[in-house]
Amino acid sequence: MTSPPSAGTARPSLSHLLRVTAFAIGALLLLVTVGVVLHQPLLIPPLAASAALVHGAPGLPLAQPRNLVGGHLISALIGFATLAVAGSSAWGAAVAAGLSLGAMMLTHLAHAPATATAFIVVLQSPDPVTFLPLLALGSCLLVAIGLLPGRIAGHPVRYPVAW
Repeated sequence: MTSPPSAGTARPSLSHLLRVTAFAIGALLLLVTVGVVLHQPLLIPPLAASAALVHGAPGLPLAQPRNLVGGHLISALIGFATLAVAGSSAWGAAVAAGLSLGAMMLTHLAHAPATATAFIVVLQSPDPVTFLPLLALGSCLLVAIGLLPGRIAGHPVRYPVAW
């Protein structure tokens, strides 16, 4: 015997589901294009997780622009600092991810997908001069595309809830 679904698990309408899916695909295709053209495809996985938050849970604090952009940037900086101190290794990447979580919590910039940004920086050793502006651009593009669904009638949550 199964229990009835709770209010938090209500299914979205088909039109909402299709709209969210279409905007998420559009955002990810744009990010992949930028990442491939600039030879930084590994930047895409953490931003894909961010897109899932922006489009799938736009009301969560983790999805808000300040957290999304700030969380990725602070995590990248911690990744580069860890890389400089410990070098590139899976162990260093794990430490960088953990440190980035602590730093995001301390600065009120919590954005869970950004821990992967720190991890990738340590494992891949990208050029910071290329990587950081691209990360900022990708994060800002996600925010800009996230603004669009809320401007369409019938979308239940306007994004962002807070800047």
